[in-house]
Amino acid sequence: MNNYELMVIFTPVLSEEDYKAAQKKFIDLVTSNGGEVVNSNPWGLKSLAYPIQKKTTGLYWVAEYKAPSDFNEKLKIQLLRDDNVLRHMFTVLNKYAVEYNAKKKSGVPTGTEKVEA
Repeated sequence: MNNYELMVIFTPVLSEEDYKAAQKKFIDLVTSNGGEVVNSNPWGLKSLAYPIQKKTTGLYWVAEYKAPSDFNEKLKIQLLRDDNVLRHMFTVLNKYAVEYNAKKKSGVPTGTEKVEA
């Protein structure tokens, strides 16, 4: 099982219930295929750097998960089929990234925080 991070940008016209249902749909897909969701972090509505499908904002969601290496292709197919998804990106996490994310979640200083002067 490899560690991955998935960032999805959903269309901004989703209601709060639809946004949560879309997240749950992909979490269930990971768990039903033998994976495990480590962390789910909805960022909410953010501005896009450039328009996508004539939209200037999107609902961001980041999930960290463990899954078999052949699973990402199945997940990619489902993401491309979903009309609510504007963009998605998979990132393979190495052991340092996993350690950094664990520290960040637990509140331990990681050395990258901004210091107030």
